[in-house]
Amino acid sequence: MEALKKYIKQIHPISEETLEILLAQFSTETFTKGTYFAKEGNSETRFGILMKGVSRAFFRNTEGAEYNKMFNVAPSFIGAYSALITEKENRINIEFLTDVEVLVTNYQQFISLYQKHSQIESLSRKLSENYFVQKEKREIELVTMDAEKRYEIFKQEFPNLDQLIPQYHIASYLGVSATQLSRIRRNLAGK
Repeated sequence: MEALKKYIKQIHPISEETLEILLAQFSTETFTKGTYFAKEGNSETRFGILMKGVSRAFFRNTEGAEYNKMFNVAPSFIGAYSALITEKENRINIEFLTDVEVLVTNYQQFISLYQKHSQIESLSRKLSENYFVQKEKREIELVTMDAEKRYEIFKQEFPNLDQLIPQYHIASYLGVSATQLSRIRRNLAGK
């Protein structure tokens, strides 16, 4: 629990008392590899803190091809944010790529804390800002960098993740085929 408190305080300063109130909203759930935290087409009501394991957020096009949007490695907040905020049908899937442990809460219950606890509202704002910055960075990388450079950035941001998850997930995240990723890896190993 101390590691979780440290993680949250790194995102935004929060008093110990308010942190206890926040964490009291969550309950621990375990999920097995291959199960989903959120599914497209559903009405989502919960979000969580990934405490152990790895997840991916992805969407499917009309032909059923999957595109990995992001990976989450513990500790990190996870949820179908657009669906939670808009209360509309969810369009993103969150699948667990390993067995995981997640602290889970109801989103509406969480945001109801804002009125009495400004630090929790500020934490939420900071999470949103961080998410926006991460999303914009990724979009710029996809458009302005070649696949090899994107793979090098992936390796820096997610050290050892390529040892935990299938390579085709990484290829999808990078916007390349599995064959192209294999070639990139061979090329980098030869340098």
